[in-house]
Amino acid sequence: MPGMNLPGSFFLVGLMGAGKTTIGRALARSTGKAFYDSDHEIEARTGVRIPVIFEIEGEPGFRAREVETIRELTSHENIVLATGGGAVLSPEVRSVLSSRGYVIYLRAPVEELYQRTKNDKNRPLLQLADPRAKLEALYAVRDPLYREVADIVIDTSRQNANHLAQSILAELIRRHASSSC
Repeated sequence: MPGMNLPGSFFLVGLMGAGKTTIGRALARSTGKAFYDSDHEIEARTGVRIPVIFEIEGEPGFRAREVETIRELTSHENIVLATGGGAVLSPEVRSVLSSRGYVIYLRAPVEELYQRTKNDKNRPLLQLADPRAKLEALYAVRDPLYREVADIVIDTSRQNANHLAQSILAELIRRHASSSC
């Protein structure tokens, strides 16, 4: 496999529905790295689903858990990590991601994100009357933060996860080769 010896960790950022978990798993398979999803880790550690954490602790309580989880996960070497969509709101998370690996921003148009997430009840921020408007508002706030932290920006619209993982891998190999010269 071409990416098996590619050093470092790869951290995926982007709005909910961008494909971080699916593409992250494919990228981990291609590189032989361990895969983690910060949201899944939080659920495993607390024993409850994220909507329950939001209900009991609110978004600030969830974000505190997210910062702690991402800080711990990024201390591991040679991993692929799919972060939660709002993780970049924390300056500490942005700093940790930037300093500990390659950050890949998975970007998709709001309409496509809406189509991918509209029936998902496990997304507490979208459980309201106009989820599309909420996605637009989240995009407006978070897109500059994703771009600030990203080493690579990949458009995930209308492409399958394996193809996207291979595109990311090719870009990472190209960057690694040019930095090794």
